[in-house]
Amino acid sequence: MNIGQASERSGISPKMIRYYEQIGLLDTAKRSNSGYRIYSNQDIKNLCFLRQARDLGFSSKQMKELLNLWKNTYRQSADVKQLTLQHIATLKQKIAQLQDMVSLLQISADHCSGDENAECAILEDLEQGE
Repeated sequence: MNIGQASERSGISPKMIRYYEQIGLLDTAKRSNSGYRIYSNQDIKNLCFLRQARDLGFSSKQMKELLNLWKNTYRQSADVKQLTLQHIATLKQKIAQLQDMVSLLQISADHCSGDENAECAILEDLEQGE
């Protein structure tokens, strides 16, 4: 199948598919006589795997590790679990940072009158770095 069909079946844009090939997440696609990329069913499985990993927030480096572990029938599940637990810790840290941002913004919004006056607590807090 061509890149458009692979994109449709995997949910990954053609541009991202080409990028994944460029950075080595995917093997370089075979080419037709006219130079078009040709994708196999296994390529689609790999793309779907990568889409799911990306949707879960794994980095390209982590996705490459996961893909290699997935393909390796001699893998140890401990390696997969360790990588996943590290990712969970990173996500929890990001969530905490986002919650702090929401709290600070909410305080600023609560102090803003939101009327026709030029004075705005939100802009003042941004100016003061609070």
